[in-house]
Amino acid sequence: MDNTTIFYSATFGELDLPGVVGRVNQYIHSEPKYKYRVIIGTDSQDHQNGNRFADFVSAVVVHRVGAGGVYFWQRERVEKVWSLKERIYEEAYRSLKLSQDLVAQFQKKGSLADFHLEVHVDIGEKGETRTIINEVIGMIRGSGFEVKIKPDSFAASKVADRHT
Repeated sequence: MDNTTIFYSATFGELDLPGVVGRVNQYIHSEPKYKYRVIIGTDSQDHQNGNRFADFVSAVVVHRVGAGGVYFWQRERVEKVWSLKERIYEEAYRSLKLSQDLVAQFQKKGSLADFHLEVHVDIGEKGETRTIINEVIGMIRGSGFEVKIKPDSFAASKVADRHT
């Protein structure tokens, strides 16, 4: 397993994507009286010392509404010079791809758990990223997923960000 396919969890340790899906199913079915949100978000950090690269961290957050949650995260280092706009599109693409992969894994297991899926993007009305909000939102909504931006995009701007 290469590092880009490994997810980490303070609760469950190292897992591959099918392992994440299994743990999400267990978590949701352990307390079925709650509503659940499964939220995907990606954040990145550009590094400019020596060789330029960016760290991309994607998070899968399982929010047990009103009672906390768990999350899983993965990191990939990409050696490339990135503009801010390129990094934001790459973050959105990675979140979208991970969302599609998760849904496929749930369907493969025949156990699409009862949850609401969202994609959180680390963009907002106040920063440099405001010029591409409509494009990024359209890309994600056009793929069939609900999308949240700042200040409501905590999976990207808080959870994934803590690991970049």
